[in-house]
Formats: sequence, structure tokens, C-alpha cells
Amino acid sequence: MSTKHAEKIKASDYIKVVEWSDLDGCFIGSAPPLIGQCCHGKKEADVYRQLCDIVQEWVDLYNKEGKSLPEPSAGKDYSGKFLLRTGQELHRFLAVRAMQTGESLNSYVVKMLSSTSGKRSRKSSLVKDRR
Repeated sequence: MSTKHAEKIKASDYIKVVEWSDLDGCFIGSAPPLIGQCCHGKKEADVYRQLCDIVQEWVDLYNKEGKSLPEPSAGKDYSGKFLLRTGQELHRFLAVRAMQTGESLNSYVVKMLSSTSGKRSRKSSLVKDRR
């Protein structure tokens, strides 16, 4: 049992994500892994406040009912490394593209992921409550 599970988990232990949705024409709020898209609005600050209230309600409800909460996401450290499994064909394709650009496979894939991630969401805020 981790330290966080030994003590009561708080709403501030979860990252709050507010991002613009071109499809919906508004900001959408979520707090992974606790809750998916759960609120929306025209103003980012209003959606953030609404999201904070919803996360607090969920955490209170889980604690009241004695349910286990998902692992907290705020304050988590990331190493910058993860293992990615691809099929052989995709691996070969990416390796050849990397060679064509004179980059290492790792650098090429990082560049491709970065450019794709940036296009996916023009406005996105990852915010967490202050501790």
C-alpha cells in the first residue's frame, strides 16, 4: 500500500484537464483517471471551477462509501521513457523514415509524436490544485 493510500486521498491529488473541443465549440473538463469528460462551457476558468467541484464531490462520495479511489495523478513523476510495442511493419517503416531524415529512430518518433500531439488540441491546460 502506497503512502497516498495509507492517508486519505484528496481532490487536489488529481490532475484537472481543461481543453478546447473544436467538435463541441467549448471547453471540456476531465480529471483522469478519476473521471472522464464531465463538464463543459464557453469560459476556461468557469469549466475549471466546475471541474474542481465535481472532483471534490466524487472524492467525497468514494470516501463516504469506503470505495477505493484510482491512483492519484497530480505530482506524479515521469521518467521520460516508456516501452512502445509496434508491429514489425510499422517498426520497419519508422526505422526507414528515420534513416531517410538522418535521425535516430528515437528522435524521429519523438518528433512525430510531438507534432501530432500539438495538432490534436490547440488549447489545453493541465492544471492541478495547489497543495
